Amino acid sequence: MSWPRFTYVVELNVDSVRNTDPQRLGVIDIRPNYIIRRYAEFSATTVSLNESFPDEKVNKVLAALRVEIENFILRIPAEFPLRKEQHIFLINNYDMMLAERTSEDSKEVESFQQLLTARIQEFVEEALSPAFGVMIAFVKETEPLLEKGKGQGQVIWPDEKRIQQLVRGFASDWKRSIENINQEIMRSFFNFKNGTTILQAALTRLIQYYHRFQKVLSQHPFKRLPIRSELINIHHVMVEVKKHKTTF
Repeated sequence: MSWPRFTYVVELNVDSVRNTDPQRLGVIDIRPNYIIRRYAEFSATTVSLNESFPDEKVNKVLAALRVEIENFILRIPAEFPLRKEQHIFLINNYDMMLAERTSEDSKEVESFQQLLTARIQEFVEEALSPAFGVMIAFVKETEPLLEKGKGQGQVIWPDEKRIQQLVRGFASDWKRSIENINQEIMRSFFNFKNGTTILQAALTRLIQYYHRFQKVLSQHPFKRLPIRSELINIHHVMVEVKKHKTTF
């Protein structure tokens, strides 16, 4: 089936999206953008129809429109002052587009799923950073030094004061920080299922980092530091994390 008029109209929309300036759209927030929502609804319907009446020209113009929508989505985050808000906006919009799809095996779904997954991973790091960033930085900084030291026989001199601050800082705030992360995700993401996925990803990543932190401190030259006796047992952290599994 040939849809010449249809492809012409879609090409006009491709040009329109390409030339859209986000600064002229008025107030932009972290919720799904109305242009992207319209695209998602239109694209989902068209893909469904084209499965029944295949036309390669339709596939081509839809692919061109998808490229411009992807570019448009990436232009909007520049309007947000905080990197975390940029990630939230992108996640909400990619998730909304996927929610409109009835077929899960199209190239479009695969493309947006990859983009969504990548942005979730970036957001998780941003979400953990305010409360646990110094611990995470210590882990990432120290692990390669330990590996290098094993191979070359180099001695690492531990900064005992810094490690005390890390251990005691975690012990004093970890429960409250987990709750803050939980509340932030509840406020930021409008799809409860997606929110659950992101929350679990963040808390799982936290446990992984804390396990790595404990592993670092169990090795020479840290294992003899008295402050190790004040480490929170990782099982206590895991129990607290499980309490948030049914938040959404």
